Amino acid sequence: MAKVLFLIVSGEEAKAKAEAGITVAARSLAAKRYDDLKVLFFGPSEKFIAEADGQTKDQVKQLVEGKAVDSACVFIAEKNGIKDKLLSFGVELMPAGERIAHYVNAGYQVITF
Repeated sequence: MAKVLFLIVSGEEAKAKAEAGITVAARSLAAKRYDDLKVLFFGPSEKFIAEADGQTKDQVKQLVEGKAVDSACVFIAEKNGIKDKLLSFGVELMPAGERIAHYVNAGYQVITF
């Protein structure tokens, strides 16, 4: 089995795509489809999850509690004034470029939504 990084960048501008990425990641985590599964939120997806409700909010919570969420980009979170909201969900904030490089260099396959 492989190691994967779900890079979720879509937000309200592509809501269906963002929801699809979060759903596939959550269902893959629950089904243990990969040796390791990590999720990184970047760009518009950060605001999207900060304002999420219903099923999307539940799935993000599942990913956080399952230790699958690596982080969201600290720069974007600060720029959009959502840092505290993301931290309250248990999402760590780190530089996205560094985290992406970490996973690529560690052999993870990147799946982008």
